[in-house]
Amino acid sequence: MKSQTDLALKALRQGGIVAFPTDTVYGLGADPANEHAVERIFRVKKRPRGFPLPLLLADVSSMATFAGSVPEIAWRLAERFLPGGLTLVLRKGASVPLWVVAGAETVAVRVPNHAVPIALARGLGGAVVGTSANLSGEPAPVVADDVRRQLGAAVDLVIDGGRCPGGTESTVVDLSRERPVILREGAVSREDVLKVIGRALGDV
Repeated sequence: MKSQTDLALKALRQGGIVAFPTDTVYGLGADPANEHAVERIFRVKKRPRGFPLPLLLADVSSMATFAGSVPEIAWRLAERFLPGGLTLVLRKGASVPLWVVAGAETVAVRVPNHAVPIALARGLGGAVVGTSANLSGEPAPVVADDVRRQLGAAVDLVIDGGRCPGGTESTVVDLSRERPVILREGAVSREDVLKVIGRALGDV
């Protein structure tokens, strides 16, 4: 697996796009600093240009680098669920290019519980674009063959790490608003997220 990861990093640094296993589903990645590579992800996925792309981070502390501000509730959720299947939407930091977030003022970040995306993020300076490796509207792939079937030769490299252990996309919580909003329930249950939010806000 390390040799595949090394090849993937080489491809990413040269502006390529790479599919890789995570703890939830297969991801499609690019160097967030490379506008051309990020644009390729939109084209390959047939993803609407107005839909921001999430970042996978090397570690929880990196949230402070890529977010403009990290509220206490974000640290509480991260302590409980990350690394793992929870994505947090935060105010964007200056280090995040506008082409990654489609011009938005927020950025979605997650720390995966999987060695491959962690290594890719670390090799690119702390973050890698990490959206699901599927055509928009199609099921998120949990095995490499599903990635190849949907995206074919449009991807420069597919790291085959077997079946993803989670099999479900991450839960997404927007913390950029006055009160937290669960945008998507996935790998982490709504109930578990609300318990942490309630304690942090003093509601329970």
